[in-house]
Amino acid sequence: MILEELQPMALRIADRLRGKGEKVAVADGATGGLMAASLLTVPGALDFFVGGGVVYSLRARDVLFVLPREAYRGMRGTSEDYALLQARAIRDNFGAEWGIAESGSVGGSSHPSGAPAGRSCVAVVGPAGEFTRVTETGSDDRIANMQAFTRAALEFLEQVLSR
Repeated sequence: MILEELQPMALRIADRLRGKGEKVAVADGATGGLMAASLLTVPGALDFFVGGGVVYSLRARDVLFVLPREAYRGMRGTSEDYALLQARAIRDNFGAEWGIAESGSVGGSSHPSGAPAGRSCVAVVGPAGEFTRVTETGSDDRIANMQAFTRAALEFLEQVLSR
């Protein structure tokens, strides 16, 4: 199961955050809640995990990020600038030191922005700066992409926290 596979990485992320006395807020997109679920496998997650949500509609985006629609002008979903905007907003709105946001196209249906299936953009923002990474699987396999995007996002978060 994916959560069992990702728990060792979640434990390392938790150790890094706890060691710094910092917390993270999570905006899952195409990862469908798997980033947050992975981090919540760690006992005592309240020490480092503030909260977050799955951003899968415009309504969810408006509620979680509390940004005017104009803030997104000229941006497309599954882009680095879009993920950065969301990572900043989730961090700020949840009062965390760190924010991570993922926006992607998992496949199985067409993405509203026209993004190709198998593309994910993740952004991590915090005291060390702002960072983005794009993952492209080239696959239309929805479940495999959700897992790959989650794995890539958490690996990236761990790398950023290790700086």
